[in-house]
Formats: sequence, structure tokens, C-alpha cells
Amino acid sequence: MSAFTIREASEKDVPRLLEIYGPYVTDTVISFEYEVPSLEEFASRVRRIQEKYPYLVCEEDGRIIGYAYADTYMVRRAYDWCAEASVYIDRECRGRGAGKLLYQALFERLRAMHILNLYAVVTSENEKSLAFHEKLGFQTFAVFEKAGYKQGRWLDVIWMQLFLGEHEERPKSVRWAKKPNI
Repeated sequence: MSAFTIREASEKDVPRLLEIYGPYVTDTVISFEYEVPSLEEFASRVRRIQEKYPYLVCEEDGRIIGYAYADTYMVRRAYDWCAEASVYIDRECRGRGAGKLLYQALFERLRAMHILNLYAVVTSENEKSLAFHEKLGFQTFAVFEKAGYKQGRWLDVIWMQLFLGEHEERPKSVRWAKKPNI
């Protein structure tokens, strides 16, 4: 069995990340995007996210097979201790543990940043993702009925949360990856 390597994404990784993401847009209701973003748009997203949060890739034998990142939950300062997490695995490589390793590495980095609340937004039809998040300790706290329309039908969205740390009376300041543009 091959070993996985988790590392921070780089600019040169973007074409492969987009290759992994594209089928989630075109073939599923997992992503609510209708069109696969351009390479330039996707690269811009990665750069923007990396200004504040980790953006990790998982390699197997030198080939990227998945990625995970955190992003802003809400823009107001009172939400600084919250983030939204996403993970995408090459559809040929799912079920082998890469997603779990990516999330564990992401959680570790977010804890070091003093992020306390982590959210996942999952389409209700994505039962594998719901089960995956539950196994990692996420709990459902909201269902947004008929929140999105894709592939000819209305879709519910499930919001899940995971507390990464204790909510102290005076929380530690969040340590951004880089200085945020706020």
C-alpha cells in the first residue's frame, strides 16, 4: 500500500486540483456550481484562501489525489474563530483514507490558528459525505430545504459543525496564515 503525503498546495498544483474538482461540478450535485471555473479563476480562489487559511493536498506516489481547505465562514470579525471546511478526492481514489488524513491535518493547523468552530456544508443527497463528516465528529445543526437547484431538481443542504477547541470567556486571537485584508 502506498503512503500518502500531506502538504500545503502551491501554484503549480492548481491544474491538478481543478482536474479533480471539475467532475464534481459537471457530473454531480455535490458542488452547486454550474460551470467548471477557469484555471485563472481557480488559481485566484486558491491564492485568496491561502491569505488566511491552510490549503492542503494529498499526494500518493508523487501524484495529487485530493485536497482540503478551510475558508471564511462569515466576514464579520466576531466570526473569526469559525471556518468552513471542504475536501475533494479524485473520484478514482475515494474510500482509501486520503480524505480523513487531509481533514486531520487541516484540523491540526486550524487548532494552531485558534479556530474553534468548523462547519461543513453538504448536499443532502451526498450520503457518503454526510457519513464521512459524522465519523469525524461533525454534527448536523441545520437543514436548508430546497436551498439549491441543479440537474433539474431542488436540493436540501445540511450544515454540520465540529468544535475544535474550548470556548473560553476570552478566546485567544486567531493566527491567520498571513495578514488578512480586512
